[in-house]
Amino acid sequence: MNKQYWIAGGAFLLACGVILQADGAKITNLITGSQAFVSASDVKPGMFRKITMNDLPKPYATESARNTKLAARPAGGLPQVAAGFKVELYLDNLKGPRQIRTAPNGDFFVAESSSGDIKVIRPTAGGKPPQVETFATGQRGAFGINFYPVGPNPQWVYVGNTQSVVRFPYKNGDMKATGAGQTLISDLPSGGHSTRDLVFSKDGKSMFVAVGSGSNVDDPDTHPSEFHRANILEYTPDGKFVRVYASGIRNPVGLGVNPETGEVWCSVNERDALGDNLVPDYITHVTPGAFYGWPWFYIGPHQDPRLEGKHPELKDKVVAPDVLMQPHSASLGLTFYDGTQFPQEYRGDVFAAEHGSWNRANESGHEVVRVPLEKGHASGVYEDFMTFLTPDRQAWGRPVGVAVGKDGALYVTTDEGSMAIWRVSYAGK
Repeated sequence: MNKQYWIAGGAFLLACGVILQADGAKITNLITGSQAFVSASDVKPGMFRKITMNDLPKPYATESARNTKLAARPAGGLPQVAAGFKVELYLDNLKGPRQIRTAPNGDFFVAESSSGDIKVIRPTAGGKPPQVETFATGQRGAFGINFYPVGPNPQWVYVGNTQSVVRFPYKNGDMKATGAGQTLISDLPSGGHSTRDLVFSKDGKSMFVAVGSGSNVDDPDTHPSEFHRANILEYTPDGKFVRVYASGIRNPVGLGVNPETGEVWCSVNERDALGDNLVPDYITHVTPGAFYGWPWFYIGPHQDPRLEGKHPELKDKVVAPDVLMQPHSASLGLTFYDGTQFPQEYRGDVFAAEHGSWNRANESGHEVVRVPLEKGHASGVYEDFMTFLTPDRQAWGRPVGVAVGKDGALYVTTDEGSMAIWRVSYAGK
């Protein structure tokens, strides 16, 4: 495979200046401009915010910080959620739950990346604890999980490990793999950002695998180890490489396919060490063949000062993402709300986990956000939907994965701070 830089023709996308009433969403309490950059301690569920390219500070406007503090979960404490919703502890004492996906029959599949286990969690009736089984073990750095063929009767469970994609035979209701894993891809880059999420196209003809960079801003021109990194790679479902679907995406941790439009979406960790409010993480639909800037540019035509003068021919070809998040939030898993329990205005919207910063003077993230969509497309607005704060406003939880259950509730995994799954349901006005 020849080394190539995949770019989109045409100019970068300008930030939208109009607030859309996304499929009936009531967008109130909207914070814009420099006021949209806040600490996690200042975030309240139900607040909307919008950050645009014009709001970005200059590089090094503040010094980069290292801040890894995380409060203990208060005894019996629960996350806070937007008005009209309630949250409850669904399952705890897990071993670092990360990505969570819902099988067609309603079981939850959860990757415990540190142990290499894939767990199956089956909801039960009558308030009984859910049933838990280990589906597979020995998956090094397991993160991505998905089911194939697309539809109600899959035959395989696919697992994205750091260096490989493996599939296990499966039929609805299996809680343990009925056969050994089959390695389809064995040469994914190792080291660096290690999560490998995977999704299938709406028609089931393509498999997309997220591969983050191996570094903060190493120049691929001089660092061959960055080959096929900071990319979304496209394969056939049998593991044959097709193309670099999109590039310049520093760490596209979470992937999803919009069930309405069929577009691939991703949730991205951007680069560090340019200051507290650079560079925003983001959530975006992904244009095939597009180039999103890393490492030479960020959020459209902004040149990274550490690579000043490199590749000027790419400046006007950088595609700007749809929704800019708080910088350093560590945006991870995402899902599209396809249930019916939540009110109509939430249906089809994106929910995404913001794991939380480690390098911002006032931490960001530690929440689940909602991105309202209008006919499948974003306006740049997002809502702070679910937060993890102590009574004195200290962050205590790090959400990772989000999934919609058969019951229409939202299920959220957290690793650091609480090894648990949380259930968010609609309680009414």
